[in-house]
Amino acid sequence: MPVLIGTSGWQYRDWRGRFYPDRLPQRSWLEYYAGHFATVELNNAFYRLPERSTYEGWRARTPPGFVMAVKASRYLTHVKRLREPEEPVARLLERARGLGPRLGPVLLQLPPTMRCDAELLDRCLRCFPSDVRVAVEPRHPSWWSTDVETTLTRHRAALCWADRCGRAAAPFAAVHDSR
Repeated sequence: MPVLIGTSGWQYRDWRGRFYPDRLPQRSWLEYYAGHFATVELNNAFYRLPERSTYEGWRARTPPGFVMAVKASRYLTHVKRLREPEEPVARLLERARGLGPRLGPVLLQLPPTMRCDAELLDRCLRCFPSDVRVAVEPRHPSWWSTDVETTLTRHRAALCWADRCGRAAAPFAAVHDSR
């Protein structure tokens, strides 16, 4: 499986003159970005779910093979805390599928105060069809367990290993994809 390099978002004004040419209009930043990186994490769905047409527009503006990871809504991860996931997951996917073949993994970034509940995680992961990859970023130490590893493996979900300020936010562990 190839390693794709990208960043979390592409619309940072302080990148003008550092990454983006000074005179490049902001409306052209995605195309410029996609010419230099193979992937990007879409954070805006975490705060407000874009319409399907927005995802379709991003698909049209990026080259074949470009991958967009979509961060799931905070409504699902932080408000509902994975409870009753059916409707929020369905709504997210109905819109994000506008990316077509550019749709990469959906990131479930869990709040740092959310303690482990492997059953809730299992129920949430069951809502994703088998053609959609999911990455889970637990941030409370109680999630680092064999039960969670088993749940992730069963659903072919990836473990997102994050860092904060250059220090590991989680123990180093691997969940293997059996594809």
